[in-house]
Amino acid sequence: MEIFVQQLINGLTLGSIYGLIAIGYTMVFGIIGMVNFAHGDVFMLSAFIALIFFLILTTWLGISSVALALFIVLIIAMVLTSLWGWAIERVAYRPLRGSFRLAPLISAIGVSIFLSNFVQVAQGARNKPTPPMIRDVIVLFQGESGYNVAISYKQIIIMIVTAVLLSIFWYIVQKTSLGRAQRACEQDRKMAALLGINVDRTISLTFVIGAALAAVAGTMYLLYYGVVSFADGFVPGVKAFTAAVLGGIGSLPGAVLGGLIIGLIETFWSAYFSIEYKDVAAFSILAIVLIFMPSGILGRPEVEKV
Repeated sequence: MEIFVQQLINGLTLGSIYGLIAIGYTMVFGIIGMVNFAHGDVFMLSAFIALIFFLILTTWLGISSVALALFIVLIIAMVLTSLWGWAIERVAYRPLRGSFRLAPLISAIGVSIFLSNFVQVAQGARNKPTPPMIRDVIVLFQGESGYNVAISYKQIIIMIVTAVLLSIFWYIVQKTSLGRAQRACEQDRKMAALLGINVDRTISLTFVIGAALAAVAGTMYLLYYGVVSFADGFVPGVKAFTAAVLGGIGSLPGAVLGGLIIGLIETFWSAYFSIEYKDVAAFSILAIVLIFMPSGILGRPEVEKV
């Protein structure tokens, strides 16, 4: 029982990180129908930005408050990563928007390779650790076997940040003029343009928002693991995309739900079965769900326009 509860906490934490990345996938796909395969490497880039500025603030500028340093790092990472997201959309995706469907996909893969190699050259191929940021834990209870079930403050921060951001961006999409423009572009970009919506600006803002969420995920990833590598964009990116598909790509709650499911599958499988097959288990569950629910858990069936 103690192991089950502990793995439940760990799975919700890991799933929250996947969910934050998955929201970026689902927002871009929902509007322009394109999978931004560079999104995982944008997440990795944001983790490096967070690491660099955290070390600058704590080592060079002498800020002793970890909470203040993390808050400043989060804001800086969101701003700089958003600029990267805007530049990527403007340079790599917008010129190919009217071309055949494979062209943006190839461009996205090219951007992914560029970002990965750029960080590898700039920061080196070794893992980059950071000093422990938050070590305190709360012991929930002690089991009969003497095993302590605990939740750390950083796990609480990650889960709260995910819940708050999901609520904020759900409100933006459902209740604001930007959200109405995004939903209009999702249904028919040509008609939205005829009705006076600036389609280019709406799509750019969607990329900016997705990159900002990736920056939050990157900062939380660095906070949780304390280490980052140039190769950390691919696997979390693929798993976040899997989470978006599992939850129903195009649905913000579905993206977070899918992330939580993938995180729970990984942690429980690692605890009770062979850890080498945790990725196989996650993708197998995805295949099984899509067989019976092709649109995902919370996704809507695609309506063919004629």
